[in-house]
Amino acid sequence: MTDFSGKVVLVTGAGRKGQVGEAVVDAFAASGARLILIERSLEAAQAHAEALRARGVQADGYGCDLTDSDAVTAVAGRIGPTVPDGLHALVPLAGGFESSGRVADSSPEVWHRQIAINVTTAYLTTRAFLPLLRTARGSIVYFASAAALPGGAVAELSAYAVAKTGVLALMRAVAAEERSSGVRANALAPTSIRTATNVASMGTDARYVERETVAQWVLYLTDHSSGPVTGQAFKLG
Repeated sequence: MTDFSGKVVLVTGAGRKGQVGEAVVDAFAASGARLILIERSLEAAQAHAEALRARGVQADGYGCDLTDSDAVTAVAGRIGPTVPDGLHALVPLAGGFESSGRVADSSPEVWHRQIAINVTTAYLTTRAFLPLLRTARGSIVYFASAAALPGGAVAELSAYAVAKTGVLALMRAVAAEERSSGVRANALAPTSIRTATNVASMGTDARYVERETVAQWVLYLTDHSSGPVTGQAFKLG
């Protein structure tokens, strides 16, 4: 069992029921971590944190538009004084999926939106919280996609695949740049995860990666036992 007692973990975009973020937060909570949750909606973040506190988990919720650099800098400034020993883990889960259709017929609005919610949010969050990660020599686990790996299915998914490829490039850059500071960065690249949204659209008989499996990988990659591992992308499924 992974023990995160006394450690602080920040997770973004984990507020929706039945999604992978819920399983990730629950796994960290079970391991004894103190959780900091950031959602676009302050009310959603605070409600999630309150539900965790009712279970005896240390948790705080913050609202922030993670595509807004000034807003991300501001929320990091509020969080910093509450974690004097720094952040032990950062999991930028904020993002989303949308098919952009064939490139010739695609919508520029979908393209820009996919870049913004998937890679810009990860970049701005990383940039703002790296000082706190350096303090604790913490770890980052990014969420990419099997679509961003060589041979991945990308037809009619160009915007999503490009955004998730950007996440992988960000991960590799952070891993290289922060090696001397002790901050590690890795990424998970799952195929379809068994979430409420995916089951509703793809049915119960599709091949899925279980949410709990993904969560255990997140804990492993942020735990000291995976200390030598950095700059790697792991395909799940």
